Amino acid sequence: MSMREELKESFTELVAAELTRLRRFAYGICGEWQRADDVVQAALERLYVAWPRVHDAHDPGAYARTVVARQAIDETRRPWRRWERTRDSVPERAARPDAADAVAGAADRLDLAQALRGLSAKQRAIVVLRFVEDRPVGEVAQILRIAPGTVKRQSHDALTRLRQTLTSNDDAGPGESASGRHAEGVE
Repeated sequence: MSMREELKESFTELVAAELTRLRRFAYGICGEWQRADDVVQAALERLYVAWPRVHDAHDPGAYARTVVARQAIDETRRPWRRWERTRDSVPERAARPDAADAVAGAADRLDLAQALRGLSAKQRAIVVLRFVEDRPVGEVAQILRIAPGTVKRQSHDALTRLRQTLTSNDDAGPGESASGRHAEGVE
């Protein structure tokens, strides 16, 4: 087998092994599946170009996560991204009367997702790496190419902001958002 075929095969194996993890990681940073898929695709394109140089890395999966994290942060800096408008809320679905618990759980997840969108891309990446993937500070710093002290500070700032946002959502009355506006369809 030629060197080119070996590289292609090893890249294909990496993608097969890591794709689901990379998508979840990107979703944690972006907060939207479509954007996460776009970020992962762009990151894999970059990784494929660099693959001849990095295929022998100690942990190619970690390198791939680094590329995804950097790509997600870069995407937030794109001019077109600043002009894109997204919805503040998800369209309502008809809830079954016996699904009250499921609806309450979904509301909690929506509150958390909305609170995460209030963080910067770097803070979301740090929160996902530290608290969703349970990685140590040193590894997060290495993946994001920042100092460990920056990881600690950004983690603290992100968690403080999340607590404030989620607490203000809890303080809002039933059917109200944190801004005090009455939510449609909630009585």
